[in-house]
Formats: sequence, C-alpha cells, structure tokens
Amino acid sequence: MTLNELRYIVTLAQEQHFGRAAERCFVSQPTLSIAVKKLEKELGVALFERSKTRVQATPLGERIVAQAQLVLEQSATIKDIASEGRDQLASPLSVGAIFTIGPYLFPHFIPQLQHLAPDMPLYVEEGYTAILRQRLRKGELDAIIIALPFTEPDVVTQPLYDEPFVVLMPAGHPLAQYEHIDPKQLTEDNVLLLGEGHCFRDQVLEACPHLQVTMEKESGGGGIRTAADGSSLETLRHMVASGLGITVLPFSAANASQYASGLLETRPFTAPGPRRTVALAWRASFPRHRAIDILREAISQCHLIEP
Repeated sequence: MTLNELRYIVTLAQEQHFGRAAERCFVSQPTLSIAVKKLEKELGVALFERSKTRVQATPLGERIVAQAQLVLEQSATIKDIASEGRDQLASPLSVGAIFTIGPYLFPHFIPQLQHLAPDMPLYVEEGYTAILRQRLRKGELDAIIIALPFTEPDVVTQPLYDEPFVVLMPAGHPLAQYEHIDPKQLTEDNVLLLGEGHCFRDQVLEACPHLQVTMEKESGGGGIRTAADGSSLETLRHMVASGLGITVLPFSAANASQYASGLLETRPFTAPGPRRTVALAWRASFPRHRAIDILREAISQCHLIEP
C-alpha cells in the first residue's frame, strides 16, 4: 500500500462520493476508484459499501480509515522533522484561513511577511473550518487562521486579535440615524446571512439571539434571508448595495468595500458589542517554530482592527 492510497480512502470516507473525493485529491475519478479497489484486494476486505447515491465505509473500513489517518499524520511529521535542520524561513509555508478571514487579512499581512521573511514563500488557501482542520491534521497545511472556539488534539491554538462586528446597510437606511445599533433592532429588517457551514453565520446568530428566535417563529425565516450555497461576505455586500436588506460583517470586511463612497453605511453595535476572536492554529509537532513566530508577528503588524 502507498501513502496516496491511504489518502484516497481517508478522503473518500469523508466525502462519501468518488467524484468529490477525486477532486480533492487532484486525480481523476477512475484513478481513485482503481486505487481503492487495489487496496481492498491487497487487504482482502471490502472497505466501502457502494450504491448509486453514496459510498460509505464498512465497519471494518472505518477502523482502517482511522488508522490510515494516523499514518498520514505521522508521515507529515517525518517531513517536518526533516525540515528542522534547514533554515526555517527558507522554504514555503502553507497557511489556510476561513472564508470570512482570508480575503481581508491576506492582502495586509503578506507584504509584512515578505519584509520579515523574504525567502519564505507563502502558499495560501481558503476553506471551511472543518476542511482546514482536516488538512492541518494531515500535514497538507502548516497553520490555519480560524475563529474561536477551536479545539483539536495535538494542535496548538493561539489568539491573534479580537474583531468587532458591524451592521452594513444602504445609505439612508432608517437604522443609519443611530450611532450604535442594538442587536434587537435587527429583527425589524430583512437580515442577510451566510449559508449553513459558515462559522460566521453561527457567530452572528449567537451574538444576536433575537434573530434565531425570529427564524424559528416565522415560517420561511421571515425577515431572515440566507444566501445561496457558496456565497461569501462579498455576496452579502452586493445584495445590501442592491437594497435587498442589511447584514452583519466583521470589521475587516466592512472596511474593504470597493463601492463608491456614500452608497453603503456601517454602524457599530451598542457596547459591549458582538465580536469574534481570530486565532492561529498549528500542529504541536510542527518543528518550524521560527516560521510560526514570524507569521504571527506579520499579522500583528497589520493593525487591521481599530484600537
């Protein structure tokens, strides 16, 4: 068996679909399917139950997949150990960030990082917390930037900064007459939220519990509108600009608008307003401590958030 084959079965168990698993592994579907069948033949057991609609690991397959995950993590550690004797700032660093942080943080801290470590290129990607967590554990990412709470065995998590939430609305909106917005006032308007799977959606509903009550009481969500799957904070901004409603954004996203001045307005929440803690997470076994320190220093120099 090979590490690639182990990676294939772990990904297939997660996706429960050959096509999606092949896409994540950057191979064709036939290549992945043949590799899985080869491994099953070598082991002499069926790892997956296959149907027209889904693929599911067998009870024995689940145990083998769990062990394969450990093997992949250990193989990543071998690479980390090998790099320990080299210049920690002379090889690429792979960093992931959740969708609601990456687009607004990367443009600020990457120039800072290039100044601090010019010989350390940065590979970046954006994704959901659950996907970034898996890629970190498998060694496919060296560090990830997420929002707390975040816990994972054998992973170090360190807060970077606190970021307040603000309300984004069209210019001239009735709420614009207030200097600060009480979360209860949001139930009086059409509030646009990200779809399921985005941790920022959950944070907004937790910070503004009256929105959750509104969703539960009114059929179809009432004054709450969920953006389509795959939407981003920029999608919400476009819908607000078109007059569809209002939304809640992190401070960094609210101040990254490319719209002409005077079209949109933001208002802070009444103190103590809702906020999130942005954090950096990396494997405890990752040996390039200096690279993590430089990454953290570059982010701290961004001054992305108001004092």
